[in-house]
Amino acid sequence: MTNLTVGNARITYRTEGSGPAIVLVHGAGPGSVMWDALVGSFTDRNTVVLPDLAGSDPAEDGGSPLTIEALAAQVIAVIEDTGAAPVDLVGFSLGAPTAAAAAALRPDLVRRLIPIAGLAHGGDEYLQQLIALWLALAGTPEGFGRLGAVTSFSRRFLNEIGHEAAEQSHGFMRPTDGMQRQLDLVRRLDVRELLPKIEAPTLVVGCTRDQTVPVENHREVAALIEGSEYTEFDSGHVLMAERPDEFVKLVRSFLDRP
Repeated sequence: MTNLTVGNARITYRTEGSGPAIVLVHGAGPGSVMWDALVGSFTDRNTVVLPDLAGSDPAEDGGSPLTIEALAAQVIAVIEDTGAAPVDLVGFSLGAPTAAAAAALRPDLVRRLIPIAGLAHGGDEYLQQLIALWLALAGTPEGFGRLGAVTSFSRRFLNEIGHEAAEQSHGFMRPTDGMQRQLDLVRRLDVRELLPKIEAPTLVVGCTRDQTVPVENHREVAALIEGSEYTEFDSGHVLMAERPDEFVKLVRSFLDRP
């Protein structure tokens, strides 16, 4: 585990494997552990870099309001600290606009970019209402977690895993101070002016059954990144859990291009 100070924030990152670097940027929630089930699918040929960005704990950055630019600066600092640039950069959910902003601000550091289930701005009224509901449930941890589960996964997937696993799935969303700050950032962020500045070859990934960040937002990200490719999965928000093998195949295929 490597520790960094970026501005007034203290962050960490870890690395696994060897080879060209791929940086996996987490979304709102428990941090880089969200990628752990897939790390082994890449470490045979890549150094996987897993940052834990500030925001999961307000003590890390003095509790100041989060901004997408601040999170992007943390990703940039991690890439620079690894000495592995240019890297392949993958971002999920809140991590998608974070990674995209980093690629726009420092194109020299990014070889290829993959934003997954992301958004260009928080103005979608559905999203505004969902986050308001989530934050209103902060005093009820079980309700907060259950809302996270039913919006993160498709109905089909929840039925496939069965009741016991579905009951356990809401444990990953807890109403910590950091989680609430990250959710608040989602409804405030706006990277529409940055997206056209991205130079790296980009594959935007959408999820047609996404009830957290509806698929229209994913399509908007692709439309704003000139020359980007776009593909959709018949999946809920957490594509990597619902379709892990297809996800890994897609990422590896895109990154392995000459």
